[in-house]
Amino acid sequence: MIVVGGGIGGLGAAYSLTRQGLAVRLLESAPAFGEVGAGIQLAPNCTRILDDYGLLDEAKSLGVVPDAMVMRDAVDGTELTRLDLRHLEERYGYPYLVIHRSDLHGLLLRACERAGVELINNAKVTSYENYENYENTDGGGARVTLANGETHAAGVVIAADGLHSVARKLLVDDQPVSSAYVAYRGTVPAEQPRVKSVDLSEVVVYIGPRCHFVHYGLRGGELLNQVAVFESPKALAGQEDWGTPDELDAAFEGTCDFVREGLPYMWRDKWWRMFDRDPVMTWVHGRIALLGDSAHPPLQYIAQGAIMAIEDGWVLGEHVARNRAEDGTVDWTTALAAYEAVRPEHCRRVLTTSRKWGELWHLDGLAREQRNVLLRARDTYDYSFVDWLYGPTALTPEEEPELFTPIPLSSAQLPEPAQAVGTP
Repeated sequence: MIVVGGGIGGLGAAYSLTRQGLAVRLLESAPAFGEVGAGIQLAPNCTRILDDYGLLDEAKSLGVVPDAMVMRDAVDGTELTRLDLRHLEERYGYPYLVIHRSDLHGLLLRACERAGVELINNAKVTSYENYENYENTDGGGARVTLANGETHAAGVVIAADGLHSVARKLLVDDQPVSSAYVAYRGTVPAEQPRVKSVDLSEVVVYIGPRCHFVHYGLRGGELLNQVAVFESPKALAGQEDWGTPDELDAAFEGTCDFVREGLPYMWRDKWWRMFDRDPVMTWVHGRIALLGDSAHPPLQYIAQGAIMAIEDGWVLGEHVARNRAEDGTVDWTTALAAYEAVRPEHCRRVLTTSRKWGELWHLDGLAREQRNVLLRARDTYDYSFVDWLYGPTALTPEEEPELFTPIPLSSAQLPEPAQAVGTP
């Protein structure tokens, strides 16, 4: 079979399917395998899968298992709420891990190499098609064409070709949706004074009006990872050149000292404009199936983008195992139908929740005050908002847990305004 795309989702799927005894060819458009960016957060629903793959110990050795996740107000710096990540590990059975994106990518790449995945670079896929009578397989096969004119055919093609997926166009005529937000990233070596004032055992997010700031340790505490995200006025005004460094500085003018002091450490020569796509519930077209960002690119507010892609590959592998005959042939029609029966609904929930969570983080005025009151009232050991996310990955619709019940901002009991001295 063929997997298109050598990112985290494509490598994860290739490894999952190779574990099930399939011969996998992976086509990557770039001349070499690699991943850009900085830190990535892996919740228990992902580390559970890495453990199943036999890769969790290696991931832990490359990353950091933090003690807590803390949310603070970006304006005044005060703590709003926290998760005890060691207790969370006891609850779900697997750790919350932070790791450099390139380290996770490298870990999956090495796993694919050991498993015998055929890895091909400089293979930019420009079109996908289904066709009948592929090696006499029941249900036919699929074929991809490369930019250089080469074709590759297999019984099934998994399209892990990212936000700007070519394969997605077979299923829906849509475009990426701009959030008008942009992310700056940067890492700071541990010996810098900036890092000495930070607790590297915590994942911290400062949430503020139309901006937020995240930091946590990487590579065993050798680096501090920082992410600064803000809404771009230029994007809102329809300008082409948006998210520029001058906007970065202006966006955080009203935040606390700690946040503003982190801005000089951000990489200023590149930034990431934040897009997602509206959820789609059809991922399979004949013998072509979407996976990862081609199916469900999210905004990053609940840190599930790469995790969803890894889950996709694991679920597909499990359904291959359930639908494989003794002679090794796979009932792909049934396996792909089972994959499509469970993953789109879960990922729809993640995409829509990510959008709502981003709105919640970036409130201003009265709504910000109401949000802060509700977050401060939350018990540290209340998992009602993450149980649906961090538990075992569902293999069937019946296994998908109930979604959390939102709490309306209007339910917040704000303190009475203080009266001026001498007022009756």
